[in-house]
Parts: sequence; C-alpha cells; structure tokens
Amino acid sequence: MYELEITKHFSGAHSLTGYPGDCRKLHGHNWQVTVVLQAKELDEIGIALDFKVLKKELNAAIDRFDHAYLNELEEFADCNPTSENLARILYKSLSSKLNDERIKITRVSVEETPGSRASYFE
Repeated sequence: MYELEITKHFSGAHSLTGYPGDCRKLHGHNWQVTVVLQAKELDEIGIALDFKVLKKELNAAIDRFDHAYLNELEEFADCNPTSENLARILYKSLSSKLNDERIKITRVSVEETPGSRASYFE
C-alpha cells in the first residue's frame, strides 16, 4: 500500500452560530488543508497518482473558500462552517473525483490554527 499526502493553505472568514464565546463573531483563519490518499498499486510508470493531479483537484475544491465568508456559501446552508464540517465537505468532494479501484482518499484534515486540527475519514 502506498500513501500520498499534500497540504494547501487558504484564507477565509466565518462565524459560528450558537457558539458560546468569541467565535460566534466574524473572524478569519489561515486554514491549512491536508489530504491523504492510499493506492493499492502503482501505475505503469511507477506512481500512485501524479501530484499535479492531486494538487489540481485540491486547488479546485478549496478555491471557492479562499478569501470568502464561509457562512454565505451553499455548502454551509445547513451547518456551521467549522473545521470538522469543512473537512467532511472536502473529503466527499475529493473522493467523488479521485477514488477508483486503485486510489482512495483516506483522510482530509483542516487546521484553523497551528496545533488545532479536525479530520474526516470513512
């Protein structure tokens, strides 16, 4: 089994409805997103997945979140834009585009501040 991991940053703002502290107010983060995938085998040239492909898909998935007020996006119409929910949304988006018989996204982690990370996996 092979494992690949990439990390990308973006900046965005949010507020947490119902939160009993300052996070209920508008504030921003320099979010860090890490994607981990596993491959059962390598392709005919010896790679699991071209990093360019993985980076392109991650960039496309987080582009709409970059420099946005996350609460206004349709992905968060029914939930708070927490790190946990963002990790789940990105996991599902990337899995639907990249998973196949050989490759599987295994985890997406979202760090809103250094050392504070939420992950989603299935």
